[in-house]
Amino acid sequence: MAISIKSQYEVELMREAGRILALTHDALKKAIKPGITTYDIDRLGEEIIRSYGCIPSFLNYNGYPASICVSINDEVVHGIPSKERFLKEGDIVSLDVGVIYKGYHSDSARTYGVGDISKEAETLIQVTKQCFFEALAVARPGNHIRDIGAAVEAYADKWGYGIVEDLVGHGVGARLHEDPEIPNYVTVRKGPKLKPGMTIAIEPMITAGTYQVRWLEDDWTVVTMDGSLAAHYENTVLITEGEPEILSRADGVDL
Repeated sequence: MAISIKSQYEVELMREAGRILALTHDALKKAIKPGITTYDIDRLGEEIIRSYGCIPSFLNYNGYPASICVSINDEVVHGIPSKERFLKEGDIVSLDVGVIYKGYHSDSARTYGVGDISKEAETLIQVTKQCFFEALAVARPGNHIRDIGAAVEAYADKWGYGIVEDLVGHGVGARLHEDPEIPNYVTVRKGPKLKPGMTIAIEPMITAGTYQVRWLEDDWTVVTMDGSLAAHYENTVLITEGEPEILSRADGVDL
């Protein structure tokens, strides 16, 4: 396993990639409403990313055919945008977005409600977000990768939610997916020790039912096995000497 420790210069590039990514999410959040298609979301996201002179991380990545992963309701991740998929009142939609700025990636995801959503859906979204912040609190030098997963699992378990195990977080930098993998559950091994300069994508994927998932025939879209709702929350994080820094953020934009 080769874990990249970033230089200050590399961190600055990733910080700018993250700022642009946060601004992209903010614009997409404002565009979400009943009647918009997932294709519309993808087009808008790509336009914004390219307007900053950046490249969408996901477009053609391992053959993925779009710039924004748009996943609705029981779709966990990697939903493919389509002109035929319309958002409806009460849906929840997860947007996974990546930006390349001068050769460096930032990766983040958010789940939003479409119009008025159920209390159950709103709770799932908020708990998934808090799972990330529970993990962030232990993302400190000297702790191990397992501590991140343990923090996510401990919080999700309080709500009786499922934690997707077939998909994990990851290192991020000059490549979209770098070592190490970042599971959202307790692992047998401690995993690598966290060190200053590591940049990782922490991304809880939480379901209202089973942790089990399956892939659709498009070979990309991952859905819950039982059809339960799923939510996704992710940020790119820098391990520092002290408090971890969220790189996928921008002033004036809510996390």
